[in-house]
Parts: sequence; structure tokens; C-alpha cells
Amino acid sequence: MKKFLLLFFAVATQLFFAQIEKHVKLNYDIKSTGDNLYEAIITAKIDNGWHIYSKDIDPEVGAIPTEIKIISKDIELIGKATESGKKETSYSEAFAANLTTLSGNVVFKQKFKLKNPEKGSTIAAEVTYQTCNEKVCLAPETLEFEKKIEGISATNTEEKTTKETLTKDSTKTAETIVSTTVSAPAQHEGIKVNSLDFKNPLTDCGTKNTENRESNLWIFVLGFIGGLIALLTPCVFPMIPLTVSFFTKGQKNKAKGKRDALIYGFFILVIFVLLSVPFHIIDGISGNIFNQISTNIWLNLFFFAIFLFFALSFFGYYDITIPSWIANKSAKAEEAGGLIGIFFMALTLVIVSFSCTGPILGSLLGGVASSSQNVPLLLTFALAGFGLSWAIVFGLLALFPQALQSLPKSGGWMNTVKVVLGFIELALALKFLSKADLVSKTFLLKRELFVGIWIVIAIALALYLFGKIKFPHDDKNAKISTSRKVLGILTFGFFVYLFQGLIPAERPKLQLLSGILPPINVSYFHDEKDGILGMHPEHDYYKAIELAKKENKPVLIDFTGFGCENCRKMEEFVWSQPDVLPTLQNEVILASLYVDDKEELPEAEQTKIDMGNGQMKKIKTIGDKWSMFQQVNFNNNSQPHYVLVTPDGKVINTPVSGYMPKEDFKKFLDCGIQFYKNQK
Repeated sequence: MKKFLLLFFAVATQLFFAQIEKHVKLNYDIKSTGDNLYEAIITAKIDNGWHIYSKDIDPEVGAIPTEIKIISKDIELIGKATESGKKETSYSEAFAANLTTLSGNVVFKQKFKLKNPEKGSTIAAEVTYQTCNEKVCLAPETLEFEKKIEGISATNTEEKTTKETLTKDSTKTAETIVSTTVSAPAQHEGIKVNSLDFKNPLTDCGTKNTENRESNLWIFVLGFIGGLIALLTPCVFPMIPLTVSFFTKGQKNKAKGKRDALIYGFFILVIFVLLSVPFHIIDGISGNIFNQISTNIWLNLFFFAIFLFFALSFFGYYDITIPSWIANKSAKAEEAGGLIGIFFMALTLVIVSFSCTGPILGSLLGGVASSSQNVPLLLTFALAGFGLSWAIVFGLLALFPQALQSLPKSGGWMNTVKVVLGFIELALALKFLSKADLVSKTFLLKRELFVGIWIVIAIALALYLFGKIKFPHDDKNAKISTSRKVLGILTFGFFVYLFQGLIPAERPKLQLLSGILPPINVSYFHDEKDGILGMHPEHDYYKAIELAKKENKPVLIDFTGFGCENCRKMEEFVWSQPDVLPTLQNEVILASLYVDDKEELPEAEQTKIDMGNGQMKKIKTIGDKWSMFQQVNFNNNSQPHYVLVTPDGKVINTPVSGYMPKEDFKKFLDCGIQFYKNQK
């Protein structure tokens, strides 16, 4: 986990495009050296210009060392793994340490012996490595391989049977998965169901699945607003008139000065957009990685701690800064002049303002990454909105420099903006703690407790705005402005709104916060065992199919997650409506399949799937099973995702995804159910 987090934040600083390719080819073999001694040999062929790190480097410096694991309970390792190939050791300024890299053809060897030579064994190899060149490091990859060593006394027939059993039980290839059908009870462990053909539903009525452009636009607007707020912070606001004056007054040619200022604003936009590029690269390497990230318990706890860290920074207890050598190098590059100089001026602004913008950008990253739905694209929209707000402000002020006179003077109000942002960070931190609580199924952070903590934060913010609470950088004798008083009154109104969330009710309240609050059934007034809105959905597709056959009803597959915000919105905004809830309760068999359920499958059901190119996907948890089930059968990995199927497993109408208005969901339901009744 530590290695992943180090890489996660390292790649976020890369500011250029990279082509998504495989630059390392691995091969695994086992060689007998006689007298029950063997060598596991892993050969890596690395493309020119690329390298991997030696297995012997210190992982604490930040680079990812190559890790070789030879796994079997039937063997005894002899010594440590060795590596050979073209090695180079040099000092890395980025990691402030000497690093050894491997390039060209590299061979790793691990000696071992069998504990029981007559029995034989299946020997697994697990290789973790990171591929880099001079400019970029790709996300680390972990690949698994298996080789069979036959026992000394095994006959040819036994060898053949053993190999067939291994192929069937240990590793399921794509061909094996496709052959699985739903008709036989033994296939309940299967992933692919032939009858689930989402491309050819029985009817095309209802709401067809369309791209949710409104979500992208909303994320863009939030990013734009975040950028405007960041401009008001002490790290950025004083730089606005200085920067604009540099272009408009420091140039002999006024037209050229304005042009350069516009280019400067454009480069700011480009830099912020480029920050999202590494996430597209990671997503291209592993399409389901952000779904795994958003539902990882430890990563959500990490985000919770980071948001608390950001909040205390905004309160003024310390500053978050990028190492000074980075800013110094960028500032020195400005001397190049021309477009290159302007680009590095923009980069220097982004770097030196990190103390204030870092927590805001971190909030955007955490919020978008926790959605798990098309994360790279959403992050690009958010960062584009953020950068555009800066580009517009700097560009317009360059075109109309007289507007500088109307800007408010720098002062204590900028610190007030930072402190208010600190309270917002504090409130948002609770969202990640709640998600970790839901995914782990501890259900300790009840809905009312969550609301109660938010009420305390709202009261503290109101007291601060009215001058009753002070922070380190506040002026102790400053007068409370009218704008602060108005904001304090609005905060008190928000407190009143929140208070109704503590009162028991049949219908969900606080719908403006739906998706942020814990689900309605995680409550002191409603036991989670009571189900969702009084319903008790099945959590196994195959059990739902059996029940549907008995009751002669269609099945509504609800691909959902404990950490899925839009799923909670659908349940509270749409499912709860009086003209929708009876349909869900009486007309369908609801199968809610949680793709982030971390409960482990029984050992007999755990398996591996060959994803091609030597990559193996472990199906270890209930969430792994239903996540892969959704991807293989419906070519989709977003939640919520709704599919209506007949009791014999045929898709009725076009599946739909994401949050949608009640009318659209009702049309999807009514159309599919009516078609099924007519077919009967």
C-alpha cells in the first residue's frame, strides 16, 4: 500500500503526455539442476530507453524496487533471489539517493528444492516492477505466473489428469469463462453468462444509456469555482496585480505585453490540465484501478487524514510547500525568454502558490477519485475548470488593466477565506471516514452522528465568522465586516437545515447532502438489517434468479457499492418516491450486487482469470466477483448500473447507468416490466 501511495502522488506531478505501452516482456521458467534442486528463472526484456529498478534498492526512498516472489507451500527457498543484466548506479535528485537501475535483458533467479519430490508441486511466481525512462515512470505492475513440477512417481496418465485439473481449477482463461452458462447450479461461481447479452436486449423501449454530460459540466463548474476561491487566498491574490503589471507596464510594446499575458493565462490552463494526464495513463493500464482505489478502506482513511492535515494548514498552524529547489529551477528557466520563458513563469506561479492551492487541488483529487466513475475524465474537467478561472482572470486584467483599480486591497479578509476553507475541508474529511466505515461493514459512523459532527463544525464556523474564535494569523483587533456577518447568518441557517437530520422520519431528509451522508439504513433509528427502504434485496445474482423463477418476476440487477455516492442519491431521491417504491417492492426481484464488498469468498470459489499478456486477475472477494461479473457481461464498471433480466437470464431492455431523474428511471422500469408481462 505504501508503495502504491508513493507512486500515486509522484506521477501526479508529471506535466507531459506519455504513450500507453508495455515496455517490459517477462518470461517464467523452472530449470532442474539435479538432486532435487531447481532454479526459478524470470527473464525480463526491456525496451531501449527504459529501465526497471534493482530489487536491492531501499523502498523508503520512493522508487519501486523490483520484487520477486516464488510461492508454494511445498518448496524450501535456498538463499535470496539474484539479478543479472546491465546495471547502472547514479544519484537521483528527485529521490535524493543513489539508485541502481536495470536495462536491456535482465535475468532473476531463485534457487529452491521440493519438500516432497515424489509429490511434485505447482510453483507460482509473482513479479512486481516499475518501468521508467528519463522523463516518466509508469504505474507499477504485478504479474503472476505458474509452472508445474511433476512428482517423480507420476505416470503419464496422472500427469495429464493433474494438468487438466490445474487448468480447470487454478486458472480460468477467457475461453473457459465464455463457456460458463447459468443453467447448471455448479456454474454459480462463473463470471460470464451467455444469455446476458446487453447489446441485443429483447426490446429497446425505455431510457437508453447515454453519456452523463451534465456530470462532466458540473465537475467543470466546481473546478472553476474552486479556482476562483484559490485566487482569493494570500498565496495568489497579491500576485495578480504584480503579474499583470509586469506584462502591461514592463513592456515597450503594449500590444505585445497584452499578447504575452494572454499566452501566460493559456499556459496556466495547460499546466493544470496536464496534471490529470498521469491518471489517464494509470486508467489505461488498469481500467478498474480507480474503482479499487475509491473503495479501498486504508486509502479512504488516508484521505481522511490528509483532509484533516489540509484543514489545519488553512487554519494557519503550518504551511504546505513544495521543496524550494523546484521553484528555483522553474524560476531560473524563465530567463530563456519567449514562449518558453512565459511557460516557466506560469509554472512558477503554480508552484509557489501551492501552499494555498495544494489543499484545494487535493480536495478535487480526493473527491473525484472517490467517485470511481470515469475518474480521469472527471479530473480533467475539474482541473480544466480550475485552470480556466485563473486564465480568464489574468487574461481579462491584461486586456483591461484599469480593472486592477477596482480589486480589493490585500488584507485580513484573505486569511478569513483560508480559515473558512479549513472548516469546509474538516467537514469533507468526514465523508472519507464514513466510506471506510461502510466498506469495512463496521457501521459505527451512523447518519445521525455524521450530521451531529457537521452541526458542531457549522456552529464553530459561525462563531469564527462573528469573531468569537481566533486562529494564529487572524488580526486580534480586527472589526467584523458586514460580509462576514452575512456569511455567519447563512452558516447558522445551514445549522438549522442540518438539525432536521436528527429527527426520525419515514422519508429521507437532507436530500441536498445525499451521497455525502451515510445511507438511510445506517442509522440509530433504522437497523441496517431492516434493508433499504424496507426492502431486503438479494446480494447474489444466482439466488435472485432462482427466486425469480419461483415468483415469476423479472430481476432488477443493481450494481452498487458501499462507497457509491450516486447509488445513495438514487435510493434516497428516486427509489423512495411513492410512484417508484411499490414497483421495486412488488414487481421485481431486487439483486443488489456490491462491487466493493471486501468479504472474502470461500476458498473453493476464489480463482484467477487470465486477462491476457501474462496478467492474472485474482477473484478473492465478493466485490471482485461482482465487479468482474459486471465488466465481462455488460462491458461496464460504473455504479449505479441497472439491468432488467428475465428469470432465464435474458436482458429485457437497454441497461442504464448513473444518477437519473425519477421519470427516466420509472420509464426504464415500467417499460421492462410491462414487456415481460406481455411476453408471459
